[in-house]
Formats: sequence, structure tokens, C-alpha cells
Amino acid sequence: MFEWSEEHLAIRDAIRSFVENEVVPHIDAIEHEGVPPYDIIRKMYKTFGMDEMARESFKRALERKRSGESGRPERRGGDNSAAMTLIPIIELCHHCPGIVTSMGVSTGLAGGTIMKGGTPEQLERWGLDLMTMDKIGAWAITEPDSGSDALGGMRTTARPDGDEYILNGSKTYITNGPYADTMVVYAKLDDGSEADPRKREVLTFILDKGMEGLVQSEPMRKMGLKSSPTGELFFSDVRVGVDRLLGGRKDASQKVAGRESAKENFVTERAGVAAMSLGLIEECLKLSIDYAKSRVLWGKPIAQHQLIQLKLAKMEVARLNVQNLVFRHIEMSSAGKTPTLAEASAMKLYSAQAASEVAMEAVQLFGGNGYIAEYRVEQLARDAKVFQIYAGTDEIQITHIARDLLV
Repeated sequence: MFEWSEEHLAIRDAIRSFVENEVVPHIDAIEHEGVPPYDIIRKMYKTFGMDEMARESFKRALERKRSGESGRPERRGGDNSAAMTLIPIIELCHHCPGIVTSMGVSTGLAGGTIMKGGTPEQLERWGLDLMTMDKIGAWAITEPDSGSDALGGMRTTARPDGDEYILNGSKTYITNGPYADTMVVYAKLDDGSEADPRKREVLTFILDKGMEGLVQSEPMRKMGLKSSPTGELFFSDVRVGVDRLLGGRKDASQKVAGRESAKENFVTERAGVAAMSLGLIEECLKLSIDYAKSRVLWGKPIAQHQLIQLKLAKMEVARLNVQNLVFRHIEMSSAGKTPTLAEASAMKLYSAQAASEVAMEAVQLFGGNGYIAEYRVEQLARDAKVFQIYAGTDEIQITHIARDLLV
């Protein structure tokens, strides 16, 4: 695949029109006035029938789960499924990457984790509402003292108490945390053994808003991605039954379920950042070209100056490279293949760095205007920086790539 098909372009144009009419007019409200983005996301789901597609996909997944087959999403012919997932991401990131983050965490991480690892009862209880965006989900693994060492440094604990567990600890930088209805929470098993705390079993639980001992913080104030609410979760003797343990009662075959679930989601997150980066790069390039043609200095448009042309040329190189990574991901998905953790890390590392560099160059090209919110590259530059931090920092991506090369 080296370019979008006519069908892809038709999908793109329809979503682009929706974004321009339904998202752009509300950017100031969700970026600067604290208005949550969820109603906009739900409207997009209904407009394009994404909620109905999610219901149909859910029914098939539930049937496979009940018959003993994998709970993973089905593999279907062609690349429309992957493209239909990525094209909205790209188009939304032209204007509002935070919406993509909130949507992706709710459906892809929280909902996806339950759909992959949950029991049929858990799918029915929590999965469908998350996949249709009827409810908001959060995926909670990061902690104040662990950060990039998410699994080894985890301090949130789950202590067995009869047929239940008691959770204590906290999570931070949790997307949708302040408003989440359903939270997928990772915790270390505290069974009183002498096992190395870093190597203890990681369990995954499903929590609901309002549970006794669970506190969801107010939204954090952030540098960028303001349209995606981020918060903290606190657990003080939160009592959960086995029905909330992902996959149900654990046995010997599930001892690494929590760790494997987290690693699979790292792959999903990191591959998605490439599509987010592509949308942001495309918009920065478009805005920069338009501005370079219209801004006049020394009697001619700045587009005629070679230093400006160099900036634009480098932006285009970045756009082509990131687009090729996205197209490769679509082809792999259509062939039923999933990137390795190292491959996903490579995609994420390059794309995130490219997006941040392009956005900052756009600000520089705009000069003083680039530092003013009215010209929009200011927002995109702030948003782009987090691509190098969340879903694993640049440094963590390098580690994962190098480990794979040195095996």
C-alpha cells in the first residue's frame, strides 16, 4: 500500500467534514474552558454508525468467547477495518489530538483489555458500553513513583481476603480518570509471600465509579492535550470480588495475565501514536505552507526564501516517512499480523520525534505569530510534545528496540 484508495479518501473526506463542522467550532471550549470531549465523540460515533458497528463486533466477539475461542477482535479481509480505525485518528489530530487520546483510551485500552481478557459475563457487564462510548473508560497502570518502570515499580497492591481482594495505592496521569465510569486497574498481588516485589504477579481488576474507597481526582492542569482530561485515582481498602478480576478466578495459566495484558496494550498504544503524529504533521505542514505564501517580508512572500523552503521540505520528508509507517501498519493488520513490541516502539519513537520537530519548526516559521494561540500551531506544538512521553518515553522505546536487536 503506497496511497489511500478511493474508498479511503471518501471516508476521509466525510470525517474531515464532520471534524470541521462539529469539532473545530468547539475547540476553545474543550481546550480552554474545561468542557469534556465525550459528547463530541459520541456524536461522531452515531453520525458514522460506529456505535452500531461496535455492537455487531461485540456480538461476534461474545459468541467466540462463549464458544471457547479467543476474545480478540476478529480478523477480516481487506484493510478497511484498520483504515476505518486510523483515518478518524488522523483527521481528528489535525485539530484536536486530545479527543483521540480520550477516545482511544476508553475504547482501545479500557474496552479492548476487557474484550480480550474478560469472561463472557465481564464482556456483557462492562465491554459493550465502553466499545460504543456509552460509558467512559480509563486504563490505570502508571503510578507516581514508577512512571516508565510501570510493572516492576508498581506499588498498588491487591491483598487476598477470602473470596475478595482489597486494593490499596494510587495511579497518576490517568486519561479520562476524572470522568471514567469504568476503570481497568493493574495491581501487584500481596499474598504475604517473600517473593521479590518487582517480580510479583500483576493482576487486572475492573472498577466502577462510586465504589467505596475509590477517589477520582479533578482534572490536572497540563502543558498540552487539554481536551483530554487527565487525573489521579486513589484506592483505600477498595474491596473487589473475583467477578472484577479480569478473566475470573485465576489459575496457574493466568500467572502472567496482567503483565501480558499490559504489554499487548503497549503495542496498541504505540502503533496508534504514528497515526496521531501523521495527522498533526499534515496540519502543521498545511498551515505552514499557507502562511509562507501569504506572509510578506522584504517585499516578497517568505516562501521564496531558501531557509523557509528548507523547513517546508523537512516537514514533507517527515510526513512521507510517518505516512509510510501508517500504511505498513494497515497492511500488517489486513494480513492478520500484529507488530512486535520492538516494531511498535520503532514506529512510536520516530513518529513522535517527527511530530514534535515539525510542530516546533512550524512555530518558528510563524515567528511571533507562532507563539500566539490564534494561529493554532501553538496548540499543536504543545500537544505534540506528549507524544514523546506517554505510551512510553523516547528512552523506553530505545530500550525496547535495542533489546530486540541484541537478542
